[in-house]
Amino acid sequence: MGRPCEFRDLGSMGYAEAYELQRELVTRRKTGEIPDQLLFVEHPPVITLGRNAREENVLFSREALLAAGVEVHECDRGGDVTYHGPGQIVGYPIFDLRDWKRDVVAYVRGIEEALIEAIGEFGLDGERVPGATGVWVGGAKVAAIGVHLSRWITSHGFALNVATNLDHFKFIVPCGLTKPVTSLRALGCQAPVEDVKESLLAALSEVFEIEIPLPAVSRRA
Repeated sequence: MGRPCEFRDLGSMGYAEAYELQRELVTRRKTGEIPDQLLFVEHPPVITLGRNAREENVLFSREALLAAGVEVHECDRGGDVTYHGPGQIVGYPIFDLRDWKRDVVAYVRGIEEALIEAIGEFGLDGERVPGATGVWVGGAKVAAIGVHLSRWITSHGFALNVATNLDHFKFIVPCGLTKPVTSLRALGCQAPVEDVKESLLAALSEVFEIEIPLPAVSRRA
């Protein structure tokens, strides 16, 4: 048996609301009021700027983005600029790394490992690229990672492109890298999103030694 972890699938939720929920859960996790948490969510189109973001990596004006229905938010995760939107599985682990490994690099590598294992269940060979955090298939990025730690409590996490509108990545230089972006659908994987979520839950449970009680997927009230 692993450490207890509460899981919630939030469905579609705006970025700002999900960010505030994360902050609330981080505070409660720090006090020991709740166990580890894992959130899955799908965001409406949004560009987020991490602590190291460079404005020049947002290629359209804020006005043009809003006209296209894309919000822009700054946040406290690491990394540069990224995009979230429908067809992505965004995962927000809120883990106390004192119960696993007090090692930020090991944590990020662990997320990569779980993503690689999860998409491997559908016949895709995910890999790491030296110097570029995330998961790649055939030289194109299929999952982005950006995290924040406070007193060893994690927040933010990963975004896996399942059926994402890849045209929306034209708005930015993803993570500051001029490399192609892909999705499971673009790679020929037609697995239902719920199946991909189940694979992710199994891989995250194994890598981080957590126990997620059934039912695995439960919508937020």
